[in-house]
Amino acid sequence: MPTAIAIKQVPGKPGEVYYPLEHISLPTPTLGANDVEVSLLAAALNHRDLFIRQHLYPGTAFSIPLLADGCGIVVRTGSSSTAQSWHGKRVILNPGLGWKDDAEGPEDPKGYQIMGGTKYYKAGTLAESIVVPAAELEFAPEHLSAVQAAALPLTGLTAWRATVTKSGNAKEGRNILITGIGGGVALMALEFAAAAGANVYVTSGSEEKLKKAKELGAKGGVSYKEKGWEKKLLALLPKERPLVDAIIDGAGGDVMDKAQRVLKAGGVVVSYGMTVGPKMPFQMGAVLKNIELRGSTMGSRKEFADMVRFVTEKKVVPVVSRSVKGLKDLSAIDGLFEDMKNASQFGKLVVEIESEDGVKSKL
Repeated sequence: MPTAIAIKQVPGKPGEVYYPLEHISLPTPTLGANDVEVSLLAAALNHRDLFIRQHLYPGTAFSIPLLADGCGIVVRTGSSSTAQSWHGKRVILNPGLGWKDDAEGPEDPKGYQIMGGTKYYKAGTLAESIVVPAAELEFAPEHLSAVQAAALPLTGLTAWRATVTKSGNAKEGRNILITGIGGGVALMALEFAAAAGANVYVTSGSEEKLKKAKELGAKGGVSYKEKGWEKKLLALLPKERPLVDAIIDGAGGDVMDKAQRVLKAGGVVVSYGMTVGPKMPFQMGAVLKNIELRGSTMGSRKEFADMVRFVTEKKVVPVVSRSVKGLKDLSAIDGLFEDMKNASQFGKLVVEIESEDGVKSKL
């Protein structure tokens, strides 16, 4: 029976509770004709996993493995030729179901069902193995280690939709501002936009994170702790393109107030999250400048394939802040959650579950 890690129910109100981690045993999986079993090499955290532990995420559930990001090797397949063609391959998993290729949103009336920790998709990657439809697999890019590949799926998909699909400005010479650099999505947005030829600028409250962002391809950065930082940002922009074309934001707060000061007329703000709070004022100044606010969440199966193809062609490498080894040490995995709670990470937080040699020896 495969081992996994889930949250344990304890008394507490949403937002006040912090569910502890616990080991669970999963039933031996049965496979349909088009299913595959993936022995997981590594799995990565997202902010949604922290919200699940705080009961601040829709559908929070117990006894369901956490995490949606994973890389592994296919060790068992269903009877179909499509499923069997994946046997022994190193793969990454599309992190959700119900969204094929519609640019507007999920086709499934139930919406997009993300794996890990909720009642909507009763599987997760913080486990020894997982069963998924073969159609949800992509080859793990060869230039990435298993840890790096595990850092890619949900973060990469979210960043791809926000930066490429929704902003429409991941193009040569465009100016893109990415706020709150350091988290996984923001860093992937930086790497995608820079690889596409855009001029990327970032904000952070940490000078060290601004420095690291420049090493990854950002043209410049400013501290949002500095009063009037938007003026300093404008001074960094090219003379021939003196305003920002798009802002990729995961914080919310006063972003629209800053946007009307730095965006061109008709510029775009893409919001993929609101970590500062659940509300964000939209001001008349933004209306007068014809600024658009576009919400963006996760992405379609097609966008996932497009993103993986881009990563492979451009040799993009997700930034990993820290990793720990194995599923046994819950305190070590708790430490990764503490990094996220404290916003001390720069990049993804990853659990190494098994070595590639260890999995291949079982094939």
